[in-house]
Amino acid sequence: MPKLLLVATGGTIAGSAADTTDTSRYRAGALSADSLLAALPEAVSLGQITAEQPFALDSKDMTPAHWLALATLLRERLAAPEIDGIVVTHGTDTLEETGFFLHLTLPRAKPVVLTAAMRPATARSADGPMNLLQALACAGTRDAAAFGPLVVAGDRIWRARDCSKRHTHAPDALGGVDAGPIGVAIGTQVRLDHVGEGAATAFAGVLPNELPRVDVLSAYAGAPADLIDASVANGAAGIVLALAGHGSVPADWLPAIGKAVTRGIPVVRASRVASGGVMPQANFDDAAHGTLACGRLTPWQARVALMLAISTGMARNALQETLLRA
Repeated sequence: MPKLLLVATGGTIAGSAADTTDTSRYRAGALSADSLLAALPEAVSLGQITAEQPFALDSKDMTPAHWLALATLLRERLAAPEIDGIVVTHGTDTLEETGFFLHLTLPRAKPVVLTAAMRPATARSADGPMNLLQALACAGTRDAAAFGPLVVAGDRIWRARDCSKRHTHAPDALGGVDAGPIGVAIGTQVRLDHVGEGAATAFAGVLPNELPRVDVLSAYAGAPADLIDASVANGAAGIVLALAGHGSVPADWLPAIGKAVTRGIPVVRASRVASGGVMPQANFDDAAHGTLACGRLTPWQARVALMLAISTGMARNALQETLLRA
């Protein structure tokens, strides 16, 4: 049987409310990792399972410092011969950011599976118990490692790189936008429909001690250019612009962008549109203005990749290709 590790970080999946019908007013992260496992006697058929609890957070309070601590812990545990796969429980609100950070920084030797829930553990028809069972089953599937970190929820399996929160409260809130699931879970039977890519990312070999400030600034009708100036003045090491359309830059932002680029601050064009991404030299002359394009990344993913690139001293001429391949 596989030897699996549950790493609990809190979230709604460990949430508790006084009323079983209350799915909105509850305390996230109230239940321990051991409590989650104790509620799943069926898990003994999936492997030998141990648990750790590095923190118990509502994921709205997750920070880059937590990403670094979690990645460090997971790297250490993945290197241990007595562990075959890892499941991480997490809140849905910022799962896409943590998941993408782990996608960029973890090796692909063993399965790492994130799971979450939209209803607290105390709710009638709670979705967390089955999600956790299916995540454990997926973590015990050796072929899952080649995909990098995965997300399992609602009978579907996504690459963490492709999964985001698409609904504010529906039980099937997690999913892909441009990319679909790479497999399904039926009960605790896991089927992976694609071949994993295998290769780790450019950041898998290093993990910085801290991450720099990178701001995400949203464009909207009449948004002032001094948003960019304020980010620069307050120490942003990089800026991601969540622009309209295919990364359309407001004309009156150009001088502020130029000043930031001149100071050596990377400026990345992304889009506030849900799918499609932003390609280099499309709808804007990146070469002339010194900007970068996020490729298929969301603004939040582009921020994570840029934080890592800056912290590891990546040369500016390598940034664009890194964003496109992340």
